[in-house]
Amino acid sequence: MNIKITGTGSYIPSIVQENDKFLNHSFLNNDGTPFENDNTVIIDKFKSITGISERRYVKEEFTSSDIGFLAAEKAIANANIDPETIDYIVFAHNFGDMPYGSNQSDMLPGLAVRVKHKLKIKNPKCVAYDLLFGCPGWIEGVIQAQAFIKAGIAKRCLVIGSETLSRVVDKHDRDAMIFSDGAGACILEETSEPGGILSHVTESYTLDNAFHLSYGKSFNTDLDETTKYIKMDGRKIYEFALTHVPAAMKACLDASGYDIIDVKKVFIHQANEKMDDAILKRFYRLFKMKTPENIMPMTIGNLGNSSVATVPTLFDIVRHNKLENHSLNTGDVIIFASVGAGMHINAIVYKY
Repeated sequence: MNIKITGTGSYIPSIVQENDKFLNHSFLNNDGTPFENDNTVIIDKFKSITGISERRYVKEEFTSSDIGFLAAEKAIANANIDPETIDYIVFAHNFGDMPYGSNQSDMLPGLAVRVKHKLKIKNPKCVAYDLLFGCPGWIEGVIQAQAFIKAGIAKRCLVIGSETLSRVVDKHDRDAMIFSDGAGACILEETSEPGGILSHVTESYTLDNAFHLSYGKSFNTDLDETTKYIKMDGRKIYEFALTHVPAAMKACLDASGYDIIDVKKVFIHQANEKMDDAILKRFYRLFKMKTPENIMPMTIGNLGNSSVATVPTLFDIVRHNKLENHSLNTGDVIIFASVGAGMHINAIVYKY
């Protein structure tokens, strides 16, 4: 049995938020004191570390389930399937639907349910559920979907990763510049075609690393302390990722039966350009190799970090030849990998 991605789709929001849009922000330290440097210096340093020059935000009328639905529609069309034949809809997210101007998340009913409703699927045996797994959520959704198919309880699944992080950031926190909005989706199904998922690895490091990403109050002490925003310890996440992600990727590749020289592309969660480059370098160092040229597609520079949406969006863009100097050919061995809140790590080795 081969389990393959037969269709992909993504939604890239239309509002472009360039770095200079943050020049008038009042960035503060976590104790509420102002920075010594002006915003020009702060933004320049941010760009040099993260590689982000702009990011995308959704329009006011959209929520995460809305753009997840739009990405799902494209994936369904790309796979050329009848939505009624979908057995599972897995919707990976972190914050639910955050209506514009609201500080309250809406997850009732679940976002997967909302997408099934928008797709007008009548089949009650199409099971729709949400997955909260940090940034690795979409990859974990694919792993779960292939398990359903492998177990014989499903033949076709829709996996979505969508987020509107622009609505959960603290505008007084420099990290607000990292986050963005977006959605990606895929159809995964049993097929007689060669290739598909070869191996996968998932790990959760909760004892000492659970709260590197969490909800916290604004750095502006004048604001309501009961309103919470996404907060992260960037240094600890960086160190954690470099320590654990390359090893997980190696374990996954080893389990696939393929060699490092067979790998054609590595799709890593678009968290931070410097961090992703370091992860890839350490991964190849485990095989006593230098990092090959042009093996890791990157979109963080102009799309930012949209959490669960980064990997499926990146894959969809490359799959449809929309990223310069990157393409996929039948038979290519590729790796998906992610790290995020939890702290969770996962990877998939996939033959295209």
